[in-house]
Amino acid sequence: MLGVALIGMGVGFLSGAFGKGGSALATPLLHAIGVPAIFAIASPLPATIPSTLIAGRAYARAGNVDRRVLRIGLPIGLPMAIVGAFLTRWIPGGPLIVATDVVVLAFGLHILLTRNSISAVDDARATKSRVLLVVGVVAFVSSLLGNSGGLLLAPLFMSALGLPVHRAFGTSLVLATCLAIRGTIVHAYLGHIDWAVTLAFGCAAMPAARAGAQIAMRARARSLTLAYGLGISTLAGGLLALAH
Repeated sequence: MLGVALIGMGVGFLSGAFGKGGSALATPLLHAIGVPAIFAIASPLPATIPSTLIAGRAYARAGNVDRRVLRIGLPIGLPMAIVGAFLTRWIPGGPLIVATDVVVLAFGLHILLTRNSISAVDDARATKSRVLLVVGVVAFVSSLLGNSGGLLLAPLFMSALGLPVHRAFGTSLVLATCLAIRGTIVHAYLGHIDWAVTLAFGCAAMPAARAGAQIAMRARARSLTLAYGLGISTLAGGLLALAH
């Protein structure tokens, strides 16, 4: 439980800073300290809800949440999250752990390679279709991997929609909170959540998430983007190496 709490504190800070629920990062770390795969996948999910709410509120107060993206994305994201979570009933936890590491590494490298070439999307119709595609796919994949989607939403909001980094992170946090609630209900029904792990993780993550959000909003956009891409790429690469 001490290891779980320390992971919760670190992941909570990173979640608040980089606009993601944190469960995607928590899953491989918890598994690495001995939490069984399926519990490592699902148990952090409910714990991210209060921490993402705290961090998302800080971003919203600073005007860094795109409400139009939320209005378009939620109607497609919520049902897709339910479908993805239910599929974990028939898919073993081990492959999902490796899939999470691969996804984290891919998006970290994507951010590092494209951070200087992101352009805003001006056409309203194109923006709506991109929001539907991004949120729908991310909600499905993230629920399948047992996380709230913030890790995938933030970089895609930047690259596909052209949102500024702080606005992408804030919008990602709010949307990820909504997706995490639906995913939690399904995983709890399937018996995939160890509530002791959830409690230890969540209690440590909440204050750290607020601190991370406050620090990130004072950081320069370019520096924040570089730190985000470099950090998650290094972590995912290390976890993949340990897994093999």
